[in-house]
Amino acid sequence: MRSAIYGAGSLGTVMGAYLSREGVQIDLINRNHAHVDALKKSGAHISGTVEMTVPVSALLPEDMTGRYDIIFLMTKQLNNRETVSFLKNYLAEDGVIVTLQNGIPEDSVAEIIGPEHTIGVTVEWGATMTAPGKSVLTSDPDSLSFHMGSMPGISENKIEEVKELLEKMCPVVIENNLPGARWSKLLINATFSGLGTVMGGTFGDVAHDPEARNLAASCMKEVIDVGRAAGVTFAPVQGKDLVSLFYWSNPVKKAIAKLIMPIAMKKHAAIEPSMLQDLKKHKPCEIDAINGVVCERGAREGIPTPLNDRIVKIIHEIQEGKRKPSRENLKELELCPNP
Repeated sequence: MRSAIYGAGSLGTVMGAYLSREGVQIDLINRNHAHVDALKKSGAHISGTVEMTVPVSALLPEDMTGRYDIIFLMTKQLNNRETVSFLKNYLAEDGVIVTLQNGIPEDSVAEIIGPEHTIGVTVEWGATMTAPGKSVLTSDPDSLSFHMGSMPGISENKIEEVKELLEKMCPVVIENNLPGARWSKLLINATFSGLGTVMGGTFGDVAHDPEARNLAASCMKEVIDVGRAAGVTFAPVQGKDLVSLFYWSNPVKKAIAKLIMPIAMKKHAAIEPSMLQDLKKHKPCEIDAINGVVCERGAREGIPTPLNDRIVKIIHEIQEGKRKPSRENLKELELCPNP
């Protein structure tokens, strides 16, 4: 069975190291020449909450040959149509693309290769690339997990094949409610990645800062309101019912949500938002695939999303060089009406 990680950046390098260490023959594919050269020469060096250096198979997209049974897609959604169309030429007849991207990417992938070739996975951990060939795992090793669900037409055998591969790294939860799993991950990303990028901090910075934490509670409520209006039942994340923990309808419940936030984020506090990582490298980020999805679906369902709208606006302005990530940006968000 041939497998590959396409877009082996911060997360993909960590995942590739874990799988390669366990004897999985997997290609780590990335467009960054320096990164691929470092992986070939010295292996994948993973630090942070773990420490290991693992020899890996790495190559550039133009060096790909043959067809793969499983391709783990870990690029940003920005160029999904172009990327998936390219990968289609390297997919085995019964192969699958497993999208581990942020947001709600399954439909855009399935539109090109078909739902019978599309599996969705949410990644419940974080990492930061610090140099070519080097990535920092920012979540505690005992808090790593994947949540996986499939589109119609995927065989049980193929689901099991993918599950067995991912379990070489950490536990895998099979989701019968893939949209609910995606929206639960979107709830976390829109809140902690969105606000973390706005203020230039980590998930922990959001959870521990009183002003940011207050905004986070409001952001969560907006996302839950939109998801519910769209008919979504939010799935548990690592055994935790996020709606029960964080949804509020009065000041007392909001105060409780804010109180437990630092505890809930403790094992993931060091995660630096991928959007912030991109902006620091002067690369476009995928704000429109995260908070932007909440805004777009809110408009469709008639649910106001003033806070998410403003987060999108601020991050676009950071991307355009009109402002910088800063805690000062929180003041503008505080002007948004409470949900």
